[in-house]
Amino acid sequence: MTDRVQTNIEITQKPMKHTGERVATILLPLIVSILVLVTIEFICRVWNIPEYILPRPSQVVQELGARPEVYLRHTAITTLEAAVGLILATILAFACGTWFVYSRIAERAIYPYTVALKAVPIVALAPILIIWFGPGMLGKIVMSAMVCFFPIVVGATAGLRSPTRESIDLFRSLGATERQTFLHLRLPSAMPQLFSALKVSATLSVVGAIVGELTGALYGLGFIIINASYEVDSVRMFAGIVCASFVGIFFFLTVDGLEKKILFWHESIEEEQGGTVIETSGKDNTSERVAL
Repeated sequence: MTDRVQTNIEITQKPMKHTGERVATILLPLIVSILVLVTIEFICRVWNIPEYILPRPSQVVQELGARPEVYLRHTAITTLEAAVGLILATILAFACGTWFVYSRIAERAIYPYTVALKAVPIVALAPILIIWFGPGMLGKIVMSAMVCFFPIVVGATAGLRSPTRESIDLFRSLGATERQTFLHLRLPSAMPQLFSALKVSATLSVVGAIVGELTGALYGLGFIIINASYEVDSVRMFAGIVCASFVGIFFFLTVDGLEKKILFWHESIEEEQGGTVIETSGKDNTSERVAL
């Protein structure tokens, strides 16, 4: 009789990024930042550039270290305004995107107004919002939400429409309700595009909040920047800008981390973090590993 060939197949998950790659991901941006700051410091000292034109990075660091409680307080206020605006925009934009997917009439009637709203400069809208909502936080939250709304509604609409007709027909042939089709087909398919839109809006939310503060506020990073500009205090202006950039980076990394946690199954995340390894072993104890 012919010997029966026995093959064992083992599927394992490739490990996450190598430690060296992780370290490089963190260190490379830091090295570039240090090189840029050292270059600016060198240029300012050698060419004696006036402080009001371009302050030295060391002066900005000294300003932040001299009054950390002031900058932390104003940064916290701007962060809160931007975060609430982003969350509000996400809820409204996703609801509108869902509505557009299930109602072509609603999309044709309302979608042009979302485009028109995006086309209006936010600087032109800021004074109107200050008149309507006053100099408090509400106007800044609304401004932040308006800036974030358009990218999210575009991403949500396109993502919810991404499933093919064959996939939808398959769900219906299996007796799935419209709610089940939405939760198990449309929503997972929309997640990659939705998170891409959220990454864009995460940084825009900070821009919207600060523009609102520049127009009229009693607190926030925009308040620091505009007051420093009146006094031609470039060091204080750059300190506020540095704080704003850190808030934007924090928002972006937060959304990116959520994407990796929620979309661990998506091919783009698997390629970044590691794929699947299939290991086969025969009767003669030979083995073969195939990485997917």
